[in-house]
Amino acid sequence: MHPAPMVIRIATLSLAALLLCTGLHRVGAQSMGSTYTSTAARDCRRIGKPSELDGSTTRICPGKNGLMVLIAEDDLREIVSVGRNRKVAEEEPAAKVWFAPFNSSETTVEWRAAGTRPFAIIQRWHIADGSDLDKQGRPNTKAMLVVTRLPPGPVCHVAYVDAVANPNANDLARKAADEFASSFSCGKDEVKIIGARGRAVELATMR
Repeated sequence: MHPAPMVIRIATLSLAALLLCTGLHRVGAQSMGSTYTSTAARDCRRIGKPSELDGSTTRICPGKNGLMVLIAEDDLREIVSVGRNRKVAEEEPAAKVWFAPFNSSETTVEWRAAGTRPFAIIQRWHIADGSDLDKQGRPNTKAMLVVTRLPPGPVCHVAYVDAVANPNANDLARKAADEFASSFSCGKDEVKIIGARGRAVELATMR
């Protein structure tokens, strides 16, 4: 084969490979995004009746891609877990994590997904601060974002972002979800504190 056609062929193949890689990069970048669901009582199914002793409740809420969100409240503290059904969600590590202070989660769940496959959720929590009381003597709350990994593999907390100490808390939480959730090893890796530490994170990690 004449050298000139060979050079042209190599250049053409290199250009094609470059365009393919660029296209794949763009597809990957475009496919990462967020959608939202609600855990408000009106959008969920309550399991059983509220406890007469402490008002504890459990509800199951529709999520994404066939997943359900479990919200269980007991003694003014909540857990949030995810699974294909209630039984599966209750057995996940996330269902066994209780913050020591009184707390509650907001009703908007952000689902981070690659294409149509969600790999993490982000939810805003409010942690009661017993050292900061309002005029009625009730504890004020401090806001924190919780990043939770999703199946395949266990469901557990991956990262905490203090929403007061970090003005860009939402961006930090999404970045943490995208970078750490899929590879996070529940029970082995420590939950990551992303950005500046604030009072909410301090309260949430009290033991």
